[in-house]
Amino acid sequence: MTLATLKDVLQPALNGGFAVGGLVTLGWEDMRAYVNAAEAEGLPVILQAGPSCRANTPLPILGKMFRTLAETVSVPVVAHLDHGYTFEECQEALDSGFTSLMYDGSRKPLAQNIDETARIAEIAHAAGISCEGEIGFVGYSEGENSLGTDPEEAAIFARESGVDAMAISVGNVHLQQNHEGGLDEVRIRAIEALTEVPLVIHGGSGVPLEQRQRLARTSKVCKFNIGTELRLGFGKSIRQILADDSEVFDRIQILKQVEPDLQAAAQITLRGIAAAKN
Repeated sequence: MTLATLKDVLQPALNGGFAVGGLVTLGWEDMRAYVNAAEAEGLPVILQAGPSCRANTPLPILGKMFRTLAETVSVPVVAHLDHGYTFEECQEALDSGFTSLMYDGSRKPLAQNIDETARIAEIAHAAGISCEGEIGFVGYSEGENSLGTDPEEAAIFARESGVDAMAISVGNVHLQQNHEGGLDEVRIRAIEALTEVPLVIHGGSGVPLEQRQRLARTSKVCKFNIGTELRLGFGKSIRQILADDSEVFDRIQILKQVEPDLQAAAQITLRGIAAAKN
């Protein structure tokens, strides 16, 4: 088994000048495409179960799916809870075999966010797994606005929460469908000057590719969460399959054709982030 913790893959990235892809999953076929993409590229991958994924599949099942897929490849695979909002949810993920817990208290006051995240970090570390926290709310395209991370607050959060990775709000937006956003590098440099913890960019699909690589190579940003970018590719592929064959109806037949396209897209994404180390 190549199951790994978040710390297992982010510390080498921090030291080596590259980043790891946190790929947002929704079902078995995309999970399998992502681990096969990582295997083909010889790169680690973080399989992420976010709220949308968990709305359709219970955490105990997701844990088994992630762990089963980790057994099929030789590269490190992290089973990651993305945006856990309660202690109970994080505990269930831990009990279900996840190797990384991301607690999102970013909407809460700093002291409360620190206290609650520290509690998750404590149970994670006691079990030998990792914890990611978020300081500075990352908003959503056509939804809630982002609240930029204050560098001084980030330093306090990193020091007192005990997290292994820290998600920050620096111009990134969830669900952005283009690469025109761009991150606030001045703010990133101010944050990393005060912290040692690996930094995480949620909403990585909206970050220009050149900036993605440059930050992976030259900053403490070690993880980019990618979801929308790959879902757009999934949608394009499935529309083409249905257009080419108006009679096809079987889910297995359709997804069997989509999966190679999704794997190819994931390989490009993972390669693009990790290419920074070269």
